Amino acid sequence: MTTRSRPDRAIRRAVLGLGSGGLAVIATGAYLDALWLLGLGVWAVIVAMLIELVYRP
Repeated sequence: MTTRSRPDRAIRRAVLGLGSGGLAVIATGAYLDALWLLGLGVWAVIVAMLIELVYRP
């Protein structure tokens, strides 16, 4: 079993932070009926998915 190096943990933490933050912003935007918050949250989730796809082979 191999342990993850520090850069792997940092990327994983960034992806999880962006994804969960984006979902929170999406929920807030849906509750407040604010389209700009929905868009911001969607873009945060998209960036998190792109980082995950590009960084992981």
